[in-house]
Amino acid sequence: MANPTAAMLVIGDEILSGRTRDANMHYLAGELTKHGIDLKEVRIVSDDAPAIEAAVKALSDDHDHVFTSGGIGPTHDDITADCIARAFGAQIDIRDDARALLQAHYDNSGLELNEARLRMARIPDGAVLIDNPVSTAPGFAMENVHVMAGVPLVFQAMVASVLPGLTGGSPLLSQTLRVDRGEGDIAATLSALAGDFADLTIGCYPFQINGVFGANVVVRGTDGARIDAATTRLAKELDL
Repeated sequence: MANPTAAMLVIGDEILSGRTRDANMHYLAGELTKHGIDLKEVRIVSDDAPAIEAAVKALSDDHDHVFTSGGIGPTHDDITADCIARAFGAQIDIRDDARALLQAHYDNSGLELNEARLRMARIPDGAVLIDNPVSTAPGFAMENVHVMAGVPLVFQAMVASVLPGLTGGSPLLSQTLRVDRGEGDIAATLSALAGDFADLTIGCYPFQINGVFGANVVVRGTDGARIDAATTRLAKELDL
């Protein structure tokens, strides 16, 4: 059977403006690969409610899982929770269990759970909280959408909380073969290999070092024996 599929929705003007470099997609892709869930699509949208809602609905319809990053903090531009609620036609308000978590956290920190911080306890009806062992404020899962913080350390902790509860498939395996020739010199060989190993993904990633062109050929799939066979054949045909 094919692996479950996933999409990621990165939310925030700071990503699109270039002010902040997104690290969460790279991390999520690696974790999903190990878990046997295939990341098929990543979208980045601004802090614009209609754009967020439209993207959530489209990605939720097309994939088994959606992971969002960003927009669940205490400030006015943190609108992700409201957008998720509207996308699924759910009511949203401060929820007692989320409030209790925040109250305990801020009491221990000697800080006030003020109105701004209470925004992080606003959870859509029917959602399941996602644990946040770093800063307490929870994420949540609504249907097949997992809503997480944008701060990388918190995002990573939330991914670790969610993944054990998701059914995965076969982990994606890969082998890399370095070829010190230009892409044009090996294209025909790679094309024939891809045709004979249609169950694998064969990628060619060029580089240039000290004026010399080469390429890293990456063979990916879920069957280690097939990957070995394809890589061995390629090395033989290229006299490596």
